Amino acid sequence: MGVGFSVPQFGRVVEAGRGRLGEVVSGFSARVEAAGADSLWVGDRLLVPVEPSVGYAGRDTIPAMFRTTVDPLVVLTVAATATTRVRLGTNVLNLPWYNPALLGRALASLDVVSGGRVVPGFGTGWSPEEYAAAGVPWDGRGARVDSALDALERWWSDDVVEHDGPAWSIAPSHVGLKPTRTERVHLGGRADAALRRIGRRGAGWLPAVVAADEPADPAPLRRARDTIAAAAQEAGNSTDIAAVVRVNALPSATVGALAGTIRSLGAAGFPDTFVDPHAVAADVDEFADWALRVLAEL
Repeated sequence: MGVGFSVPQFGRVVEAGRGRLGEVVSGFSARVEAAGADSLWVGDRLLVPVEPSVGYAGRDTIPAMFRTTVDPLVVLTVAATATTRVRLGTNVLNLPWYNPALLGRALASLDVVSGGRVVPGFGTGWSPEEYAAAGVPWDGRGARVDSALDALERWWSDDVVEHDGPAWSIAPSHVGLKPTRTERVHLGGRADAALRRIGRRGAGWLPAVVAADEPADPAPLRRARDTIAAAAQEAGNSTDIAAVVRVNALPSATVGALAGTIRSLGAAGFPDTFVDPHAVAADVDEFADWALRVLAEL
């Protein structure tokens, strides 16, 4: 099994480490890599509206921890400089917010700097207010994802890059910097359209489960994987699409429940996971302690 962890990026963990966050991120990253972690991950939040039109994960509200957030690529760059082995993933960058040429350059640069360890993961996000703040229309976001993926594929692989899409155009151009590998792009999303896009584009998959005081049930992931496989087969793509499962630790989570969730996911055919301790850790020391205890339990 491959077990990774979120990097300190949100809420109380950041506030407790204010003024020394670079030291916090680099120290945490080095410690969990030395303890056997397989990967490190960042997310992508911009703001928390006072009166959100859409809440988090089907609720009416948004967790307070997202009120304090650090740029994902800044955090991941710090983690890259403090480590030598772990994969460095984004779960997820909200792809419609970004110009694909600028994002393609940034991720390729990080991949080269880190020795080919970056796993780009993309999604659409769920907050209309964040879209408005980013200056991006909420409507048509799915088509914007497809266009950005097309542009990124060309930016990272073609000798002469060219793209003509509804939101961005790239004139035939020389782009010499390429990531080490381009087949590792993963996509998130729970809606049927998002799952079918994963199968259609042949990308990896970034599902999520929650763990409290009992291990999570992997059955919903198996059903979603069937939808992805059917879409892949229809598109003539491989149905063997790798998944990295994010395990969100709820405030009532225990180390035993987190370890049990990871074991049950592995038994169900999902051996690659990472744990997000942001909701259970009060400060940076607790954040690291959760990660190290989970690794010890496994």
